[in-house]
Parts: sequence; C-alpha cells; structure tokens
Amino acid sequence: MAFNRPPLAGDAMATTPTVRSSSFSRNISTSAASSASSPTPGSRIGSGGAAFVSSGIPDLDRILGGGFLLGSLVMVMEDAEAPHHLLLLRNFMAQGVVHCQPLLFASPAEEPRAFLGTLPAPVAASKEERQRAPGPGHDEQDQGLRIAWQYKKYFGEQQFSDAHNKDSKQEFGNNFDLRKSIERHMLSAQNVDCISIQKFSNLAPLRERCSSFLSKLPGNGAGLAGRIAIQSLCAPQCGFSDWDMVSFVRSLRAMLRYSKTVAIITFPSFILPPSFSKRWQHLADTLLSVRAIPDEDKDLAKLLTGYQDMVGLLHVHKVAQISSQVPVILEASTFSLKLQRRRSLVLERLNQAPVEGSSGTSYGTAGPCSGSLKGSSIDF
Repeated sequence: MAFNRPPLAGDAMATTPTVRSSSFSRNISTSAASSASSPTPGSRIGSGGAAFVSSGIPDLDRILGGGFLLGSLVMVMEDAEAPHHLLLLRNFMAQGVVHCQPLLFASPAEEPRAFLGTLPAPVAASKEERQRAPGPGHDEQDQGLRIAWQYKKYFGEQQFSDAHNKDSKQEFGNNFDLRKSIERHMLSAQNVDCISIQKFSNLAPLRERCSSFLSKLPGNGAGLAGRIAIQSLCAPQCGFSDWDMVSFVRSLRAMLRYSKTVAIITFPSFILPPSFSKRWQHLADTLLSVRAIPDEDKDLAKLLTGYQDMVGLLHVHKVAQISSQVPVILEASTFSLKLQRRRSLVLERLNQAPVEGSSGTSYGTAGPCSGSLKGSSIDF
C-alpha cells in the first residue's frame, strides 16, 4: 500500500543527478582543489595546506619548516654593532625579484631605490655541477617521463605541455652570491615600489601604500605572491611616536592575514624601552634576531668550533603557524651565520669545541650519579 506525501524542499535537490568521475573520487571544493593543484608561483605547500615563500636562505627555510608563511609578519631585531639584518633583508628581496613577485620596499634613507643595487645575484651552477646534476634520481626521472609520454595520448597535447611546464618550474629557494649584484634588467622588468619613510610625519601614508599594494594582488587562484620589506621602522631620524608604530604594525598584520603576501620588518630593539620592545615582539608571527660576533673574543673562540668562519649569530624566537596555539619547539634556536665559499650565507648549529682533560669535562664525560655517596658501589 503506497502513501503519497507532499514534496519537500529537499526533494528537488535529491533528484538532481550528480556527476562523479569514479567510485573512488571524493567531493572537494573548487577553491581547495585549485589551491592544492596549482600553488602560487614561487611558493610551495607545506603540512596542513600552508603555503610558504622562500626567505632567500635555504638553511633558514628548513629551520622554519618550509620558509616564511604566506600572510604572516616577520620581524627581525637589529644589532647595534653590525648591520647583519641587511643580509636577511637583501636575500628576502632578491628571492622575490628572481621569482618575479611584486615587491614594496620602505626605508628611512632619502633614496631607497639605491638599496636595490646592493641585492645579491643568484649563484649560477658551475659547469661541473651541471654535469653532475643527473645523479642518482636520473633513472627515476627518465622513467617518469616515459610514463608521462604514454599517458600523453589520453590527455592531449595541451594538458601534457602544461604539466611539463609545471614540473620544470624554477627552484623554490636560491643561493645568492653576496659578492655580486643582481642584474639591472631583472629590476627594471620587475614590479618594485620604493618608499622613503623619512619624509612622512606619521605612518598613515605608509599604511595606505601597503593597503594599495595588497589590493592589486589577486586574492585567489594562482597569482603571484607579494613581498613587503620595511627597513629600520624605529629609526631615530623618522621621529614616529611609539603608539603610531604599534598601530601601524597591528593594521599591517591584519591586512596580511587575507593576502598572499609576506612582510618583513627590521627594527633597532636596542633603542626601544624594554616594555615597548616586548610589545613589538608579541606582534610578530615569526621573530628573529641577529647579533655580531666580536673579532677578538678568545673565550668564545675556545667554546665554539668554527669560530673563525662565523659572521654572526641568528636566534629564532618564534615561528609562524596556522590553526594552532601551540608554539613550535625547535631542536636548536641559535645558529651561526657563515659564508660558504665566501659568497653564500649558510646557517649551522652551534657546536661546542672539545674540552681538554686538564681544563674540565665535556658533555660526554661520565660523572657520579646525583645523590650517590663517594666510593659507593653504585657510582657510575
């Protein structure tokens, strides 16, 4: 016996046929599928679907778990003894130029565009390195190309060429030669905007320039990521008030959250009051600090190995992350800045120099167990 009921609002939707490619497919939203299949050029997808851009220092990218997180604010505390923060700033900007990413640079200098001439050039692979490039994975690469060639007849010429161009894109992070400047034609063909904040009475014009810069970038899809670099925001020659700078950093951080942009700000923490400096540090998503090494520190030279090759020290205070309130705990937080072959920046963990038996004991030396009595049989 059949009972008829009036149609419900959901019946029309239920009778609508759904298209499925196979029984093993699952429904994925269009935005999620497009972001996963076509990441932003010059970026890569990490764990949890987070997108990263390179800092310009491959070692720093590995330490931070992939690089600088898109939509985050990176702050670098400067050192009063040496301008080592400029090393991080130059590599960050040069990496954006190599990837043809829009760049906004603000500086207290009168002519900030002159700073672009100091950006390092990417290290070109030598002839021997290019010959050694097809190494152990060359056979696997050839096999993958053969398989792709077999599937070419099923997907067509255009899709095969698009997939091939996607696989042959440039490197995520480059090594840069600090002895050579980047070529001028790369800067002239690049969307680089330079601002002198020394001419501003407050930070409202800089806030508007940052907002205009972010509005020109595409919000979704496979558009280019943007980079904002601000040098020495708390410089004494600018004369900005403390709360004006805090308000600017807060607004910039809010604007970055929904954009494909990374902003890096360097500030001289040594001229700020301690309480105000702590407030600045809490505003950063990723917080770094650099420190120079004295030329003649005999005690430090005895303590650390490779002291003669060190340029400075880099300390990681905080690492940006998404969808989590648990801080990232690194195996090491302080690293030595060194020059590889006197041209490229590398980061290495600090290693304690071996201690002689006459001067003390090292970490590998066995000692008595705490709480054990002298001469007891349980000493080890």
